[in-house]
Amino acid sequence: MNTMLRSGLLRSGLTGLAAVALLAAVPAAFAQTQTLKATLTAASQVPPNASKGTGALTGTYDPATKKLTWSVTFADLSGPPTAAHFHGPAAAGANAGVVVPQKDGLASPMKGEATLTDAQAADLAAGMWYFNIHTDANKGGEIRGQVTKGM
Repeated sequence: MNTMLRSGLLRSGLTGLAAVALLAAVPAAFAQTQTLKATLTAASQVPPNASKGTGALTGTYDPATKKLTWSVTFADLSGPPTAAHFHGPAAAGANAGVVVPQKDGLASPMKGEATLTDAQAADLAAGMWYFNIHTDANKGGEIRGQVTKGM
């Protein structure tokens, strides 16, 4: 094989390898931000309670930065919130420990953000997190909602 042909094949082979490496990196670099939601009710608490309170969580998770952001609105609780947070991993109907607390105030709308670990992100993506709001009358939680992917 002549030197010119060999040189051309080597260049095209290296170019092909570079293209494959670039394509492998694209999904991680351009991973799509996920929209999240939850409807918070007293009936979803474990155990359920008789509160008339309701709430809604909307949020996003960006896999590129591992940042979770959220906003929670609520109304008609038995009293002011004493705590609020994400729990997991847990399926609907099961309880779990706190994974991300609400840090920046408990008035409606609550807003927050956190950087997740890979394990936390996997549990969140699998629908294994819930958000709940606690009050003095319902120390174990007054309203709760399972966090799922939104539309």
